[in-house]
Amino acid sequence: MSSSGAAPGRGDKDGKPPMRDALVAAAFRLFLERGYEQTTVDDIVALAGVGRRSFFRYFPSKEDVVFPDHERCLADMTAFLAAGSTDTDPVRRVCDAARLVLLMYAENPTFSVQRYRLTKQVPGLRQYELSVVWRYERALAGYLRARYAGLRDGILRADVIAAAVVAAHNNALRSWLRSDGKEDAEAAVDHALGHVRASFGTEPAPAVSGGAGDVVVIVSRRGAPLWRVVQELEAALGRG
Repeated sequence: MSSSGAAPGRGDKDGKPPMRDALVAAAFRLFLERGYEQTTVDDIVALAGVGRRSFFRYFPSKEDVVFPDHERCLADMTAFLAAGSTDTDPVRRVCDAARLVLLMYAENPTFSVQRYRLTKQVPGLRQYELSVVWRYERALAGYLRARYAGLRDGILRADVIAAAVVAAHNNALRSWLRSDGKEDAEAAVDHALGHVRASFGTEPAPAVSGGAGDVVVIVSRRGAPLWRVVQELEAALGRG
């Protein structure tokens, strides 16, 4: 899940301090002009017109200014999962939770595309992003573990589904970012998460289309291993 308290241009509408926005805007201007490694925190605060203490009040490190909204999104995701009814299909709930990350990226496509390009160029940022993705996955897995508590292989099932949700979401998100934010991000993510719900969900999921006008239906033995169900689905789609 592969971000912005302050993607540039958001201002005060969600209560975030303008200084935080100014720091993010200044940082990305310098990253684009000079390069990430060549830009220092002193450079950023000088351009933003604030002191170093102000920078570290909002961001623990230079890496954090590249991903300013992940903490907020992780908190929103955790709260969303906690508010779910026990009657809700847990797979659908985690898929809906993953969409919160998509919405964060889609709020400011220009900023998200800039960050994607920057992250591809800087190995340290890629590692940082992987650590953030792991935290999202752990939040999803934690919710699923609680829902599947007491079931045989409940922890295994929870971890496998959480990993599948993250993989499907990120596959669609990266495709959207590679299009420079021009494709339909929500449609791409919904399609990808539809595969997860079709494979693991307990309620009817959106039909997984193999092409215009085609609907793929699979029949699997009750109690079949999850890997077998996924394998049958991939075979039906011609992706085995």
